[in-house]
Amino acid sequence: MTRSIKPLVAGNWKMNGLKADLAIAAEVAKGYDATLKPNVDLAICPPSSLLFTATAALIGSRIATGGQDCSTQASGAFTGEVSAAMLADAGANFCIAGHSERRTLHGETSATVKAKAEAAQKALLVPIVCVGETKDEREAGKALAVVRKQLRGSVPEGAGAATLVVAYEPVWAIGTGLTPTAADVAEMHEAIRAELGRLVGKQAAAGVRLLYGGSVKPSNAAELMNVANVDGALVGGASLKAEDFLAIARACAG
Repeated sequence: MTRSIKPLVAGNWKMNGLKADLAIAAEVAKGYDATLKPNVDLAICPPSSLLFTATAALIGSRIATGGQDCSTQASGAFTGEVSAAMLADAGANFCIAGHSERRTLHGETSATVKAKAEAAQKALLVPIVCVGETKDEREAGKALAVVRKQLRGSVPEGAGAATLVVAYEPVWAIGTGLTPTAADVAEMHEAIRAELGRLVGKQAAAGVRLLYGGSVKPSNAAELMNVANVDGALVGGASLKAEDFLAIARACAG
């Protein structure tokens, strides 16, 4: 954890959730009490069909919302796409860009991710730019090189603490129950901070929140959140259970 940075725990609901599931968000809001609010920020990224309703339901809770993806385009004949401005209009504060499922299943390149992050920033959203290596890349000793390359291609120029979040999600750990060792996470997050320093300047990079994602759960959250340069978590499956999500938040709050 970086002591000068207030941690962020963001829940990525992925393609899960109907109106009835907003009860999860309500439970999170109820548990986000006076002991947590000063020490950790929370955000929920529901499917776009629930974004406006979730945002409205969370008014007064100080829990932010975000989109899971956005178009590179501002508007136009792009059937099925959702623009960053539309997410902002629905009340979002954040937008995930370049999640490995988008990179893998939809063939998104780092150039596309950068364009989406820039679109998010233009709409006054904070992009959560995701990077991470595959199992083969880690076993081949290429993890650091892969992530540095993704950062160089994905991070908008001039981004800083108020306009960027970076999430390290090793692809092989997402949804598998596997996690890298604390030493591996420390090495990667240190490398990410250093690479950001080269991209946006050391002063700006020092304030960027670096999240860890990939099978984060209550049982491993405390260990992961105590790693240097880990400033919170991007949570998948555990964010669909209010108590698990709050337990991770408590681990971040210290």
